[in-house]
Amino acid sequence: MKITLMDYTKDAVEKLIFTKRTRLNMTPDSWREVVDLSPEEKEIELNYVLTTIGSSLEFVDYMFLISGVSRAFTHQLVRHRVGVAFAQQAQRVVNMTDFDYIETGLCKDNPVYHEAMERISYSYQDLLAQGVSPQDARGVLPTNIATNIVMKINLRSLMAMAEVRLCYRAQGEYQSVMKAMAEEVLAVHPWLKKKLQPCCIQHGYCLFPRFLDCPMKEAYPGELTPIPESRINDMIHFYDNLGVVEFQPTGKR
Repeated sequence: MKITLMDYTKDAVEKLIFTKRTRLNMTPDSWREVVDLSPEEKEIELNYVLTTIGSSLEFVDYMFLISGVSRAFTHQLVRHRVGVAFAQQAQRVVNMTDFDYIETGLCKDNPVYHEAMERISYSYQDLLAQGVSPQDARGVLPTNIATNIVMKINLRSLMAMAEVRLCYRAQGEYQSVMKAMAEEVLAVHPWLKKKLQPCCIQHGYCLFPRFLDCPMKEAYPGELTPIPESRINDMIHFYDNLGVVEFQPTGKR
């Protein structure tokens, strides 16, 4: 898996402040006023923007190249449909002979899993040798075949994605991808540290109250709302050090 931030809104702070200010003063001159603000003034206004109505967040974009992930993961990724755009490697026209595949969960280092993948590879090559086109032969390819996808997403949607996909209820592969995406963003916009977090840290409540096998709930039992500032920092530190937790769903939670 490799996550690369290909492009992003370079003047994100100024655009966030400017678009929020337009509610009161919509003139071209106000852009220059924002640009000329001192770093301290920008920090004050940015903190306000990040704690109020999120419409301004839609003016900030990030474009990622997500490589070496499973197609099963991308099936989940494209379920996020608001404020995003996708371009994915096509199995219809690409010859997938000698494809790579992803090991997840209990399939890691499992010989039965690897043998099945090898048989699929041979079957795929046999079909091509018989003259079957890649767009038809792809029907035998596994869900965990490795793929690449490009995603553009605005900040508002990225924060919403983080709430769900940084949660330990998400599959381990998705947690890993989302953590890597957050790291790429924080490298250029470190002021988003407290916003690219799971829902329990961002908002003080759990999106999945019936999910009981959660290390965050074990570490921070009881009612989470409201969360004092000091406790938020503690939770972020605990979450960052815990890493990916692979949960095996049963369909009952």
